Amino acid sequence: MNESDSIIEVKSVHKAFGPRHVLRGIDLEVRRGETVVILGGSGSGKSTLLRILTGLEPPDRGEVRIFGTDVYNSNPDELAAVRRRIGMAFQDGALFESMTVGENVEFPWVEFTDIAAKTRRIIARIKLGMVGLGDAMDLHPSQLSGGMKKRASLARALSLDPEVVFFDEPSSGLDPMTAAGLDRLLNRLKAAFDIAFIVVTHDLESAFSIADRIALLVDGRFLLVGSTETVRRSDDPFVQRFLGRQPPDVGESAEELRQFLKELH
Repeated sequence: MNESDSIIEVKSVHKAFGPRHVLRGIDLEVRRGETVVILGGSGSGKSTLLRILTGLEPPDRGEVRIFGTDVYNSNPDELAAVRRRIGMAFQDGALFESMTVGENVEFPWVEFTDIAAKTRRIIARIKLGMVGLGDAMDLHPSQLSGGMKKRASLARALSLDPEVVFFDEPSSGLDPMTAAGLDRLLNRLKAAFDIAFIVVTHDLESAFSIADRIALLVDGRFLLVGSTETVRRSDDPFVQRFLGRQPPDVGESAEELRQFLKELH
């Protein structure tokens, strides 16, 4: 990998909340134009890692660099320049209910630029059109379905033409057909605009549909990072058990059950 291809570098990141050590030495590189899926069970540390990657939660130890800038050891101007180049789509959409959908998509331009309102509206309409919501400009979030909220959140994340977009649980709360449609949209956007996506999910089908590489997070560490084929072919017992969605057998001992639950969390 050429150094210029690496846009995110995570080195030896640790994070604990009281006695609970959530992340235990995370290393990860994300390349320009690829989709990396951070996959793991509930409580595995996925959301904590996402907050750290986006500058919202400082690690206890370690380093996070985006476009070469040390996110947690930079001045406000340097950090603002990085944030101008990234987008974030939240799990529940996190749309401002008091604003129309169009105004939500315009919001990053209001925060980071001083372009005219008319121009912002044109941009918002284009971005909503990219995600199939061109007719939703003047609707309010309360008038949208779950899938439409996800796409509106994605349109807002794309508003400033970012080079990398973080997406938290895109398929959460969606029916299978809507989730598949969103997966297809992410793949099309990546192909058309060479955007890197970092997607956090526990949805196996979605992960294998969109990922160039999968990072499987278990007990605060990456058990495996590799292509979808590498993950599928792994002979690690936990990987196979996770991919096969195999719960512990009823006949297993209490100690085996405790160990299995510890691995999940």
